[in-house]
Amino acid sequence: MSEKKFEKALERLKVIVSNLEKGDLALEESLQLFEEGVNLSRYCSERLGDAERRIEVLVKGEGEVITSVPLEEETVEDLTSEE
Repeated sequence: MSEKKFEKALERLKVIVSNLEKGDLALEESLQLFEEGVNLSRYCSERLGDAERRIEVLVKGEGEVITSVPLEEETVEDLTSEE
């Protein structure tokens, strides 16, 4: 269920960014959308951080030593596009 929330948050963030980039909103509306966007960005960043930590724990090297594997952008997109 958390994945669904992440996906919805990411989609909403994309809409907010698109609306703000157009530049045709009133100042108050722009500020409200910006504030919502910052909150969504923080939420998404926290979820991605959680996913990265889970991947690091799951990837084990020789002797059961946890090795840190760089989390590439493509990998993040793969993780977030699964349903």
